[in-house]
Amino acid sequence: MTAAIVLLVAFLFSRDIKGLVKPKEETSNVPAGGQMMSEAAEQQISLTEVSTIGKNMINAGLAAEITSLENAYNKAADKDKVAAAKLLAQKWDDLEQSVPSALYLEIVAKESQLLPNWLKAGEMFLKAFDNSRDSLMQPALLQRANIAYSNALKIDSTNLDAKTGMGISIVNGMGAPMQGIAMLLDVVKKDPKNLKANMSLGTFAIKSGQFDKAITRFIDIIAIKPSPDAYFYLATAYENLGKNAEAIDAYVKSKDLAANPTLSKFIDSKVLELKNKI
Repeated sequence: MTAAIVLLVAFLFSRDIKGLVKPKEETSNVPAGGQMMSEAAEQQISLTEVSTIGKNMINAGLAAEITSLENAYNKAADKDKVAAAKLLAQKWDDLEQSVPSALYLEIVAKESQLLPNWLKAGEMFLKAFDNSRDSLMQPALLQRANIAYSNALKIDSTNLDAKTGMGISIVNGMGAPMQGIAMLLDVVKKDPKNLKANMSLGTFAIKSGQFDKAITRFIDIIAIKPSPDAYFYLATAYENLGKNAEAIDAYVKSKDLAANPTLSKFIDSKVLELKNKI
């Protein structure tokens, strides 16, 4: 099961199960342009602190391995810092600790100033933002993602991965949402099968209560590449429109693709609930 589904299920368990959002409420709560930017400017991320937190979440042997890599990085000559930072970024990513991984990828990107490295840093900051439930940490992570993609676009203003990441960061709070939507739509116009841009447009449609648009978007996504995430979001959109038979079908397909006990249990409950409404 993908990380997105894990987070989505956790989200649904903690909220009113009828719909991911309440359209009017969600629309009114979308951050105004620059709102998250100003918050993020006040919030710094301490690499030492996130490393300590990360090491507390893994076993002692792995934590000791991280500490050894950190010591090597701190003692490395300037010419060897990038290589040491890459090792730490990969190790933290292997351990599903995206915040410290993103910070080390940012170090690599700053030192190298290469497009692929800024893209990797931006992607990991977005992953960290998606995974975080820390309301103080989220704005800073989103800002760092935005900066990484901004630097990528300075190197290549036509790069679609950079435009997609920038659009996602804007939609999530680094500016006026419609500015980000326009950027993502431009990406899809140039690359209709761009899954990341299409998924972001689809999830934003759900969050803003535009369920018809979400259904069209996720049907298109599934035609490109079926995934448990896409079917789950499609089911959610159908459910919000009262199309319970279609929702059941999409939920079941999400369950079959994910083959995860937690999701299966959740979907079995949802299917029973929806069947009682038909």
